[in-house]
Amino acid sequence: MPQPRIVIISPALATANNGNWQTAQRWARMLRQHFQVRIAAIWDGKHCDAMIALHARRSAESIAAFAAAQPESPLVVVLTGTDLYRDIQTDPNAQRSLQLATQLVVLQASGLQELTTGLRTKTQVIYQSTRTLKAIMPATSATSTPRRHLHITMIGHLRDEKDPATFMRAAHLVQSPQARLIHIGAALEPALGRMAEQTEQSETCYRWLGSLPHAATRQRLKRSHLMVISSKMEGGANVIIEAITSGVPILASDISGNRGMLGDDYAGYFPLGDSQELARLIDQSIANPAFYALLQRQCAARAPLFAPEREKTALLQLMDNLLKVFPLPQPLSR
Repeated sequence: MPQPRIVIISPALATANNGNWQTAQRWARMLRQHFQVRIAAIWDGKHCDAMIALHARRSAESIAAFAAAQPESPLVVVLTGTDLYRDIQTDPNAQRSLQLATQLVVLQASGLQELTTGLRTKTQVIYQSTRTLKAIMPATSATSTPRRHLHITMIGHLRDEKDPATFMRAAHLVQSPQARLIHIGAALEPALGRMAEQTEQSETCYRWLGSLPHAATRQRLKRSHLMVISSKMEGGANVIIEAITSGVPILASDISGNRGMLGDDYAGYFPLGDSQELARLIDQSIANPAFYALLQRQCAARAPLFAPEREKTALLQLMDNLLKVFPLPQPLSR
């Protein structure tokens, strides 16, 4: 019997080098042992046995077309970030996607709080994952020579939702001479790109590297002292998972999506947009080994949530169960 066919709709493909593409690529790889899988930006109308659509608003056209053409086939809508924390509140197309979905997926537990009670009954939490990389941490023993510079890395394209301005403003406020604030990401909004260039010119501790390939970004991350995520909204940030699985502690804006990944008791939160508090925490992580060790322990405790086998098991179970409820068409007997 042929393998069931699944199409993954991702509004961003490889050239975007963002979280949606990383999710689509990883899920396709996990599913291909049991299913025929392809990734597309827009559904082309070709028959498939199930659809997984990333982002309720950006994939709304494909979601509506699939639901109309194949109303008896499973349709999974994954709420990946801006749709969960903005679009489903106001956008009719995003709201329609929620209603059309057979199953909804959120990428961290706090995401459930954004949905109505009725929608939660068809929603599953699936934490994302990545392979573990061994961190290259600064020397800490009494006989070791401390590293001259400690990299504080932010990974995210320069756009308003990521709030890179808070990271740039922190560069003016950090006191530690060891701190080097490294920003990786393309300037999707020209004004933020100009701000990054101006910050680099005025502050020797800040460096903007632009967009880098994913593998190169991970290598830079694992050499970091800290990773900073200053976003205004996140569905379940891949960069948090990549930092934790590289042994790199995190300073994060205090928003629902980050709390769902790091836990309510995490010590590394700063108020959204508060560059002064972010700078203070950066300095504290360098000057206070006990505080830095606390961040390391808390991040390490979250690591099992982001194990690849856990994500793969949850994803396969989801699709297996849906395809049992919505059985494939059987060939006609002769």
